[in-house]
Amino acid sequence: MTDKPLIVGIGGTTRPNSSCERALRYALDVLQRRGARTRLFGASDLNMPHYAPEKHDRSPEAETFVQTIARADGIIIASPGYHGGVSGFLKNAIDYVEDLREAERPYFDGRAVGLIVSAAGWQATATTMVALRSIVHALRGWPTPLGICINSMEPAFDHEGRCIANNLGRQFDVLADQLIQFSTAFSAQPADRIGISA
Repeated sequence: MTDKPLIVGIGGTTRPNSSCERALRYALDVLQRRGARTRLFGASDLNMPHYAPEKHDRSPEAETFVQTIARADGIIIASPGYHGGVSGFLKNAIDYVEDLREAERPYFDGRAVGLIVSAAGWQATATTMVALRSIVHALRGWPTPLGICINSMEPAFDHEGRCIANNLGRQFDVLADQLIQFSTAFSAQPADRIGISA
């Protein structure tokens, strides 16, 4: 890892300027202010063919996505809460990480992963957060202790993308700090100490 960790943001919905993607953009802005390099894969970047493991041809968008994840020091995933879980749109993109199964750092191995959920109601945020944590664990990632839940029925961001909820703004600060601290700590450890396959 360079002095500036690369944090990759994944998420959003097909609806332009969704609360989910605004939250992800805000989180990446906070990370940039703390010195991280960032790369956003928003809704327009995630419009990829259905993942099919038996097929080896990949669209240019899918190749770029997988190659960037392979270089990432940390990751943020932002999902809407759809019927108690993550959106199929986002899950399809995450399934492409299977292409890293034989990489030096397979899947999300050795990477801190911050999680953000936005949904119309607290119950939907909670169930989706649990689902996201399970997905990250299955991909050998390290979910940060803080995951951010946003009730989209309450004002969170203004039209300029600024966070207008003080308590929520502090949560983004904590999430950014955890991602940078954990990414730096993981990069300083030998591979056998953080579970990276040889």
